[in-house]
This record gives sequence, structure tokens and C-alpha cells, in this order.
Amino acid sequence: MSSIIYKIVPTTLWHDALKSGEFKGAPVDLSDGFIHFSTAAQAIETAARHFAGQDDLLLVAIDGETLGDALVYEPSRGGDLFPHLYGTLPLSLVLWEKPLPLGSDGVHVFPELA
Repeated sequence: MSSIIYKIVPTTLWHDALKSGEFKGAPVDLSDGFIHFSTAAQAIETAARHFAGQDDLLLVAIDGETLGDALVYEPSRGGDLFPHLYGTLPLSLVLWEKPLPLGSDGVHVFPELA
């Protein structure tokens, strides 16, 4: 199993994080008390469920192992274990960020995921 995890984030919110050097989370993250991430196997469904029809998004990749004990895998949708970060994300740990555009069918077009 890959240790790479993914965050889907609006571009404007990510640009705000770039200015501060850390990502504190989207409004839903702040409300829930942790930053929601997805594994490669979960990311497409996450986009479809929570970001349907939204453009101007980025997909951000992080090696979950660099987050230490602050990253916890907890049951969510259908009992599947989702990575949750209890704390902020230092941008120095980001492996890459890529646009997550909508295809002509209205579904997000993902880059290859590890």
C-alpha cells in the first residue's frame, strides 16, 4: 500500500496557504477538527461526492509517513479507513500539486495516482 495521500482543495484556498507556508484546512476540516485526506483508491469517489461540478481545484499529494502520529486512519464512508491529519500541513511536506480539471462530461480528470 502506498503511503501517498491526497487532498482536493480549491485553488484560492491553496494560494492563501502558500502565503503562510502551511495549510490549516478547508472550512469542513476546521469544523471537523482535522484535515480530510484520501488514498489513491478513495480520491475519485471523494471528488464525485464532495466536489461534483466544481472547477478551479487542485489535487495535492503528500507522503503520509512524513506526518507521523498526527496522521490517523479512521473509519468513514462504508467503514473504509480515511487518513485524517490532526494539525496543520506544513507545505514543505507537499510532494506535488496538480490541477484537477473537469472533463467535458463534468467529471474530474485525475492525473495518475500512486
